[in-house]
Amino acid sequence: MYTILIADDEAGIRSIVRKYAECEGDGVKEASDGMEAVTICKDEKVDIVVMDIMMPELDGFSAVREIRKFSAVPIIMLSARGEEYDKINGFCLGADDYVVKPFSPKELLLRVEAILKRRVTANEAATSEKKHEIIEMDGGGLKADLTARIVYIDGQRIDMSPKEYELFFYMLNNRNIALSREKLISDVWGYDFYGDARTLDTHIKLLRKSLGKYSEYIVTLRGIGYRFEGRA
Repeated sequence: MYTILIADDEAGIRSIVRKYAECEGDGVKEASDGMEAVTICKDEKVDIVVMDIMMPELDGFSAVREIRKFSAVPIIMLSARGEEYDKINGFCLGADDYVVKPFSPKELLLRVEAILKRRVTANEAATSEKKHEIIEMDGGGLKADLTARIVYIDGQRIDMSPKEYELFFYMLNNRNIALSREKLISDVWGYDFYGDARTLDTHIKLLRKSLGKYSEYIVTLRGIGYRFEGRA
């Protein structure tokens, strides 16, 4: 059973998410504005946050920024605006996923479940790991500590969003293999492909930016997906 915080100024949306979540046996906390969402995250235990962007008191972007100062709780952004800029902004702030209104409550909960299951699996794997798994490329210029979730470029540690780390490590572990968009979304996001590859493409763009001069390792396969080229 998970505890979901739904932050949205529309009572109807909070109600429908609560209805579906409780049918699945999950608990729900509600916030009607961004400030209330931040306070709940500070004072109470929640497993995941569904955060609307356009809210009074404190908008969703600002709320995520505040939450990330003290918590790594998974966050799904929820908005009627589907512009790429909004998605990039949300992901850069540390959001794990982005859902555009109107949305299917069932799909939203599938995404919630997938994110939380993957996080539990990752934590279990890290706990059971006896030694660090490190991958180095280009003579050590690009170094990834998969166990500690740390990436170095020319000796300097770089920061990525949680989803960038997952995507990067997945592509590293499957380097020199053609990866379709459907497979990347299914394996990295953990839910069935819903036909919108823009979320993946946005994360690829952010990942390339983070990798700097090593972004050329990520090759676009027109009409298929991507491939991470190189030898460790």
